Amino acid sequence: MAAAMGVQAAPPATAPAASASQGFRLLRPSTPASAPRAAAPAPAKAASAVPAAPAHAPGALQPLPESEPAIRGYAVPIGGALKADNEEVWQRIVQLAGGKGARFVVFGTASEDPEASAKQIVDLLQRRGAVAEALPVAPKFLWVDLSKVVRDPALIAKVKAAKGIFFTGGVQERIVDVLQPGGQSTPMLEAIWDVYRKGGVIAGTSAGAAIMSTVMFRDPPSNINILKGRFSDGKQIDRGLGFVGPHLFVDQHFLKRGRFGRMIPLMIAKGYKIGLGVDENTAAIIRGDEIEVIGDRGCLVVDLTEAKSDPSLGAFNVQGARLSYLEHGDRYHLRARSTTPSAPKLRGELHDAESPNFKPSYIDDVFHLDMMGDSTISNAMTRLIDSVRKEVKGLAFDVLPRTNDPLAELGFLFRLYKGSDSLGWSTEEFGGEQFTVTNLYLDISPVRLPMPLYGGWSGPPKPAASLPATSVPAASAPSGQ
Repeated sequence: MAAAMGVQAAPPATAPAASASQGFRLLRPSTPASAPRAAAPAPAKAASAVPAAPAHAPGALQPLPESEPAIRGYAVPIGGALKADNEEVWQRIVQLAGGKGARFVVFGTASEDPEASAKQIVDLLQRRGAVAEALPVAPKFLWVDLSKVVRDPALIAKVKAAKGIFFTGGVQERIVDVLQPGGQSTPMLEAIWDVYRKGGVIAGTSAGAAIMSTVMFRDPPSNINILKGRFSDGKQIDRGLGFVGPHLFVDQHFLKRGRFGRMIPLMIAKGYKIGLGVDENTAAIIRGDEIEVIGDRGCLVVDLTEAKSDPSLGAFNVQGARLSYLEHGDRYHLRARSTTPSAPKLRGELHDAESPNFKPSYIDDVFHLDMMGDSTISNAMTRLIDSVRKEVKGLAFDVLPRTNDPLAELGFLFRLYKGSDSLGWSTEEFGGEQFTVTNLYLDISPVRLPMPLYGGWSGPPKPAASLPATSVPAASAPSGQ
């Protein structure tokens, strides 16, 4: 996979640009790079939504192909760390499955302690009126023969009788290895799909959300090492269960752990155009081509439809990734690739840099030293859309690289910037300020950061010593003749 990502065993021999004041150097190809990305087409700006570009317009977004067979159910990836008192998410899951009395089966398969994890979920669902039961399907149950359990007629009947399926957090490969060993579906997985196709709910938190794409991270290294191309099929990435279909990639713990830095390389490697990153204590309800965000924090949508990369740079890079940040009540439309903000935000303030009525809150420039830090990307987006600035930059690099790592000095420069179609909405109806931000753009470029990044401080430079004054002999009086 490293070859597919264009990462070599060592930084390429390129002609670096002059050192910037931040101390890094942009890695440039010896030949001129491709022409810069054209400005994004400006859609007609409506109060209720951000429409997609017309199909005939230059650079128009192409619709997703239809998926077969039709799915009537709801996929609900939860970004992890779901709190017991998040009433909106828990009640909505039960309501989607039919409300009070809806039957759920809970899989603690991913967990280190599957009995305790599943029991907790069962209790939380039953508090909201569901009838829930945990199934003994987990590799940590050493007394269970998994090959028989996933074919047990009694357990399969319980799955088929349910209106909701819930996967706990833990280690996602345990779920896939049990229900789809070697890529082969089991009778229990077929029963789960049957519930989903007939209109049921498939919900999962953390690892239970990671399995929802056709491809998932299995045992990934750090975000920075993913950017450096250190992942391959069957090890760091593997097949998922595919409940959200083949065209959408889902990741979790997303903003909290800065995982957009690992999502974009995987999307490019696997040909995904749309990615959905769900943050902690937050859920996305996916049905058909619509995504609704509920819960405490937000989701990031990554659109690579028009993104490009330059293989001559010799390391991962991307230009023109389109980012949208959604919070509680916002909806994203997959086919149109457009966002509908929640009603409170539409009643709130519109942030449109091209409007004569734009009154930005921020004027200062910002540079982020850890672009993949806790919620840095969402904070940068909400601040930029409310700023006079056109762009914001930041870095990502390995502070403690391994000894003799040939890529120790490889870092990445992030440039987040506005396009002609960038818009934002905000509201304070719920106390704190909430934002929706659509169509900001992101470039990621490889840079060289000389190691070590810092050394001991020896004090300010001393002023140069002044030279002693040079004596000039006085002119002698003319001698008499």
